[in-house]
Amino acid sequence: MNYSEEKQSNNATSRKHLLQLVDKNVLKNILDAFTKATGLTANIVDIEGRSIFTKEDAQKNCKFCQLIWQLQREKGMQRCIGAYARAGKQAAIFGEPYIFRCPSGLIEWAAPIIIDGEHFGSIICGQVLMWEPEEFFWIELREMNKILTENFELLFDAAKELKVVSGKKVQGAADLLFVTANYFMKAGWESLRHQQELALQQSLLHEEIQNRKALEAKLSIQNLNLNYSLEKERELISKVRLGDLDKAKKIFQELLAEIFIIGAAKLSVIKTRVLELGIILSRASVDGGADSNEALEINSGFLQDIHSLNTIEEIDLAAVRALERNLEAVRRNNKGKNQSVIQGIKGFIRNNHHKNLTLEEISASVYLSPYYVSRIFKESQRITVMDYVTKVKLEEAKKLLRNPRYQIDQIAQKLGYSDASYFSKVFRRNEGMSPTQFRQKA
Repeated sequence: MNYSEEKQSNNATSRKHLLQLVDKNVLKNILDAFTKATGLTANIVDIEGRSIFTKEDAQKNCKFCQLIWQLQREKGMQRCIGAYARAGKQAAIFGEPYIFRCPSGLIEWAAPIIIDGEHFGSIICGQVLMWEPEEFFWIELREMNKILTENFELLFDAAKELKVVSGKKVQGAADLLFVTANYFMKAGWESLRHQQELALQQSLLHEEIQNRKALEAKLSIQNLNLNYSLEKERELISKVRLGDLDKAKKIFQELLAEIFIIGAAKLSVIKTRVLELGIILSRASVDGGADSNEALEINSGFLQDIHSLNTIEEIDLAAVRALERNLEAVRRNNKGKNQSVIQGIKGFIRNNHHKNLTLEEISASVYLSPYYVSRIFKESQRITVMDYVTKVKLEEAKKLLRNPRYQIDQIAQKLGYSDASYFSKVFRRNEGMSPTQFRQKA
């Protein structure tokens, strides 16, 4: 592909990108209504300065501009396109309408279309004068357009028909278009992003469902659904409590796939199970450090969302968004001056829960003194480092205790306890029951 072909391809992509955000007819109606109200011509261009409308859809330009393009069509039009692109970029830099003088001498303005910090294009409006033409204006007009023509009679006659608009009205019209078009574009952007998120969740859900079916094919079907769900729910709670948020996301998606398989076509059953999962997630996030009022608000919004949805894909996306809001609440509460250090400490403990860790070993993993680590961890997490070590070990102990193949002394050894009786004391002190009682209850 040569340079010219590549540029044409980029222009087409830029125009398509804008038209993806909002219906072209909606934009056309907005501009037409603006023109009827103000008498001013308006257009929307991409970042290269080219109109997103076809010749049939575009508004009719003033007689002066039509003459400029007719005189030397290619050269005259390219001058305008280049000016629109430059003005649009300046408007995007300032984040507000940019008033400029076009290459032929008219006053125009570019209002940038900016969404999530990205410049998508501009609204171009104007083709006016800001003062009554005087002798110097005609001299300047001749100088600015001499490369297009030597006969200025028709051009001067057309210039005499141009509107004269005060600076105040120019600024007001620019601001009006800026606010209106950006509002509709932002709404279109959010709709497009929603569709993209939905497509991504459909892909992830499909993958998890296929994994689940493969698991069913390998294992006995009897009691699989109940045991699988309960174990995954416990694991989800554990990961959220311990701040292992990446693994929490993976487990949550597995649980959603499980719910959709069991619920089959029964939407009411699916909604009930997803809401139960939301409650479990909300409680776990509070245990993980999230503010209880914020968790309640997230769950309340999730409840309202679920009741209004009618497809599995929408329910899946709403559930994942609720998960992300809960995990963000956990992160936010745990953020602070030494967050990277805290996360490093917690990660080291989780990865080495099978060892008999000491404060010195943990501190050495982040290259800090035991005293400093103890102080910043307690300030941030509201528990001591060694209490967190115990918390991680006991979460793993509960998981192992649900598996009858492991004896109590084996579990103690796996968790770095040299003495099974000491492990039992620690477990009873924190859980209010012995490991054996927990196993029986579980």
